[in-house]
Amino acid sequence: MKKVMKPYIMLLPAMIILLGIFIAGLSTAFIQSLGYFPAVGLQEFTLHYYREMLMDNSFLTSLRFSLWIAFLSSALSVVLGVLLAYSIVKSNHKKSLETVVYKLPVIVPHVVAALLVYNILGQSGILPRIVYGLGFINQQSEFPAFLFDRNGIGIILAYLWKGTPFIAMVVYTVLSNVNDKLSEVALNLGASNAQVFWHVLIPLTMPSIFSSFIIIFAFSFGAYEVPFLIGPTSPRALPVQAYTEYMHPDWNHRPYTMAINMVLVFISFLCIWIYHKTFELINKYNR
Repeated sequence: MKKVMKPYIMLLPAMIILLGIFIAGLSTAFIQSLGYFPAVGLQEFTLHYYREMLMDNSFLTSLRFSLWIAFLSSALSVVLGVLLAYSIVKSNHKKSLETVVYKLPVIVPHVVAALLVYNILGQSGILPRIVYGLGFINQQSEFPAFLFDRNGIGIILAYLWKGTPFIAMVVYTVLSNVNDKLSEVALNLGASNAQVFWHVLIPLTMPSIFSSFIIIFAFSFGAYEVPFLIGPTSPRALPVQAYTEYMHPDWNHRPYTMAINMVLVFISFLCIWIYHKTFELINKYNR
């Protein structure tokens, strides 16, 4: 019993501080979202700010924009990451590819990823200069505006650069531990390589793929720095919209801001719940 409890007891001081800060901040935000903010004279609990938020077209537009960016970037990252992992497994140079292709992007911060995308795809960036130098366009301003685009193409590309290696790393770990005899049996029974991939390998890696999708979806939805740096001013991503509302000079506007933050918190907790249920199903299947 002592050996079981020892790690938790040793972590207790740090967990008290971290959980204390988290719970205090979350509770304060929730109370303020209900209209209780005595510092500016608001002392009545109300759902008025939630109703106002749900009827605000700018909030709904930001919510749709963030969901679009998060879902599309995560789905594309899954597709590319699975293909990358499969190609590494089939490659004869696994270790070098593994190091160069996906380990570096995983450790690079998202701020740096946004700056890389800006320096490469911005109309004064590297790629427009190359295209202009080759004579495909008459001037660099003719290069398509991927950054600050209303469809969030620049944001999606930045998330792809970060998400694809993460998916590849997770899926590669699973694929490299799959018994080769399963594929060999399927091939001996007449299956093609494509059929082995879709009907043998993909089902075995699907739990890991889905859980990884949830992780990068939750991060992409709630991340602030990339949409702020290379995203459009209209529509804004929901975290950027929340920050903009938070900086409003009128403190009476603060409950509305906290209502937006509570939506972000709710969707994040929903992703955690789905992630937890996924692992429950995986463990149930393994048993």
